[in-house]
Amino acid sequence: MKKKASPPENRLSSGVSGLDEVLHGGLIPGRAYLVRGGPGAGKTTLGLHFLAAGAAAGENVLFITLGEPVEQVRRNAERLGFDLTAIHFLDLTPSSEFFTEVESYDIFSPAEVERVPLTEKIVQAVETHQPRRVFLDAMTQFRYLASDPYQFRQQVLSFLRFLTDRGAAILFTSESSPEAPDDDLQFMADGIIHLNYAPEGRTLNVTKMRGSGFIPGNHNFTLGASGMTVYPRLIPEAVHRPFSADQISSGVPELDELLGGGIERGTITLLSGPSGAGKTTLGMQFMKEAAGRGERSVVYTFEEEVEIILRRCDAVNIPARAMLEKGTLDIVKVEPLQYTPGEFAQLVRRDVEQKGTRLVMLDSVSGYKLSLRGQNLTAELHAVSKYLQNMGVVVLLVSEVSEITGDFRPTDENISYLGDNIVFLRYLEINGQLRKAIGVLKKRLSNFERTLREIEITRYGIKVGEPLSNLRGILSGTPEWVKPENDHG
Repeated sequence: MKKKASPPENRLSSGVSGLDEVLHGGLIPGRAYLVRGGPGAGKTTLGLHFLAAGAAAGENVLFITLGEPVEQVRRNAERLGFDLTAIHFLDLTPSSEFFTEVESYDIFSPAEVERVPLTEKIVQAVETHQPRRVFLDAMTQFRYLASDPYQFRQQVLSFLRFLTDRGAAILFTSESSPEAPDDDLQFMADGIIHLNYAPEGRTLNVTKMRGSGFIPGNHNFTLGASGMTVYPRLIPEAVHRPFSADQISSGVPELDELLGGGIERGTITLLSGPSGAGKTTLGMQFMKEAAGRGERSVVYTFEEEVEIILRRCDAVNIPARAMLEKGTLDIVKVEPLQYTPGEFAQLVRRDVEQKGTRLVMLDSVSGYKLSLRGQNLTAELHAVSKYLQNMGVVVLLVSEVSEITGDFRPTDENISYLGDNIVFLRYLEINGQLRKAIGVLKKRLSNFERTLREIEITRYGIKVGEPLSNLRGILSGTPEWVKPENDHG
């Protein structure tokens, strides 16, 4: 398994990538933690990570199984690449002879007959191995060995106390159902980790952690070929990097004039307009200029293929292929339903924190919402954008509007509140010709030009003209020319 970063002092790593961040550093020794979830939720996988991390650190660890036979656990664990050589197992599952042996007591005999030998085996294993970590799967099996709820509660409390008094950290699972709820186990646990599965993806959330804080809310996680990976929910307020909010140029003087000098670092800019108006090309122009400064940019494209974007750049004198080769640009195609919001946010964080990315474009907002698995994607987009803003990254959000002409709308996605800057492109029909205009609707950190300019995308690049001062009614969709006062022709 991959080596994990060392947890803070007096913490035990969960062994799961991303989970220690959620738990503010890991688990506390001498505490008992409940892992809840339905069949196939990943409870046993989490327990194996927990024990494998302890074994890798030279600790004695013990796996107590009451439901799944050890050989089956071993086979599943080895498929995931776990090293089990230093993990001690105690198999308390019934053998095949339990039902067939004539000498055995009746299968419906009182629970006390079975509980006593099980208790003795557990005590013996604990005293023999002196484990630092114990994983028990599943604690609810003890319920069938108790004659009533009171006895079950006393038995579990005594068992947990027996282990925690020896300094062990305990992870135990429950098999909750409407007929046999595990509310009593939740009260007894020092911490509770819930594993949930829904059609839009798997999520993990923590609802209790005595003696420690944690990141609240739902966190996406995956179960893959190497086990469990958790993607902590992005909380923008918790992440910040000092930066100077200096302006960056587009490389097109007339466009910079329109923008009052350029756009500032650490701002979110909405590039709004109908299909084909040039929003992506406009964003790539800023990236071309950033590459000239030696800065790295990333485009996350949710709709168009990478090659199509490159061909378009070739046609308008933006050297995107050369930028890719030099490492100043990366274009990442996000396939539909490939990522959960947490996975995508982690991808963005790696680009910013490990690769030094200074400019990020999401193309487009509607594609983001259609491509990612999950709920409340507007909130997730808000979190990613604000995180990038706090890191001093220039954020470009491509927002497509459905109407080509007609009354002006800055965006169809109800995200205009996110934009520090809103730059819009608009189709015009003038004297029977289809032309385009560009304007700035909002700019939070500086003044800007309140006129519109004609924009052309040519084989030589982006060309922005003089202000369209004699044109009226552009935003209403019915533009008309107005003669200057001194024009008597």
